[in-house]
Amino acid sequence: MQGDLITQVGLPAGLMLIMFSLGIGLGIEDFRRVFAQPRAFAVGILCHFVLLPLVAFLAMKAWGFGGSIAVGFMILAACPTGTTSNLVTHYARGDVALALSFTAFAGVASILTVPFIVGAALDHFMGASRPVPFPTGAAMGQIFLIIGLPVFLGMWVRRRARAFAERVAAPLGKLATVIFLAIVAAAIAKHFALFRDNTAALLAPIVAIMTVMLALSYGISRAAGVEARQAVTVAIEASIQNVTFAIVIASTLLEDNVMMLPATIYGVAMYFVAAVFVVIARRLLRD
Repeated sequence: MQGDLITQVGLPAGLMLIMFSLGIGLGIEDFRRVFAQPRAFAVGILCHFVLLPLVAFLAMKAWGFGGSIAVGFMILAACPTGTTSNLVTHYARGDVALALSFTAFAGVASILTVPFIVGAALDHFMGASRPVPFPTGAAMGQIFLIIGLPVFLGMWVRRRARAFAERVAAPLGKLATVIFLAIVAAAIAKHFALFRDNTAALLAPIVAIMTVMLALSYGISRAAGVEARQAVTVAIEASIQNVTFAIVIASTLLEDNVMMLPATIYGVAMYFVAAVFVVIARRLLRD
């Protein structure tokens, strides 16, 4: 019962606080950058919403994964950009304002994209063996409640009490990071046997997907004429995913612990891959 309470209440509540902390740091001006920087945003949308799910799908075929594991990877690929991407962008000397704008945009857009991608993944990888219905209408409502509403509420607080919002934004951001780490740690602790038995097998495709997306997104951005700092940002935004959201979908909406494994392992591995990219990006931007 306690485990169910954590899964059904604790995880969604933690994610809502993370998204609220994102929203309270955003203003309408952040969304206006969509129009001020259309090229970077267009490439970012292509990489994040089209190429990332495609790369994840091809990785599942290449490694021969199917069933719950493959769906778990697709859930991770379908999720919006993680708030950690903004911090990584800062360390990589990318365009932080662009990162904030894209993170907010991806969070709102995911209300529509996640049910579509996850539903298709369930049908493709599990439809023949064990149908798992993804309640699209109900899921969209839950996703809006967990992702969209907290962002909008945070933005409303900022609009109504800007001084208060600016004062609490940094502490809330730190708290959100702690909550994210706690959720990943709790998922590992609760399902340690699954984590132990599958980490070695899943680590390679996770690192491969991140590496391919970082290189591909940066390359496409530069080829499209996006300046280097923004190209670094696009690469990060297309590869750093919202792990908490993926864990909530797998454990709460679909109630499948195996589906949660890719996101849980990714939540640890992404820091190492991101650290390597930060070093490379800082060298690229220095030249």
